[in-house]
Amino acid sequence: MFSLPEEFSAATKTHFEAQLAMITALTNKAFESMEKIVDLNMNAVKASLEESTVAAKRLMAIKDPQELLAMTSSQAQPSAEKAMAYSRHLASIASTTQAEFTKAAEAQIAETNRKVLALVDEVSKNAPAGSEQMVAMMKSALGNANAGYEQLTKTTKQAVEAMEGNLNTAVAQFSQAAEKTVKAAKK
Repeated sequence: MFSLPEEFSAATKTHFEAQLAMITALTNKAFESMEKIVDLNMNAVKASLEESTVAAKRLMAIKDPQELLAMTSSQAQPSAEKAMAYSRHLASIASTTQAEFTKAAEAQIAETNRKVLALVDEVSKNAPAGSEQMVAMMKSALGNANAGYEQLTKTTKQAVEAMEGNLNTAVAQFSQAAEKTVKAAKK
């Protein structure tokens, strides 16, 4: 039979190691996401420079204002589509990262709760008579903490879904505005 200080020491060490593992996993996911964003931005900059060079050459070759108007209107739709594709890709990276963070955090919290409840049960078995009320209070506090975490998780998921919905709405509105601009320029 273990003594109470040894049990708490072992539980604390296990909890610390689990927290360290979670922080390491989350940090790695954050770096992976940043790497994806940097790649996306580098590709966007490279494509933009190439397109700017082509556009500058075309601009230098323009002889009259109607050619300028035709060139401007022909560029509006592709530019809008590229901006939307970039926004969607960026939102996808953010959404994937958030889902991975949530998954890792939920797994860690579930495991920690399981271990804490096991420790409380073990301590309650070895607790002196008359400490049942204290054990019940500890279990109640753990239950309340779990309920609070579950509410926080639900709220976070709702916020992410709202952000994604707002982003999709903004992209759709931007697309409609770009289409109207292109149609107006062609008239």
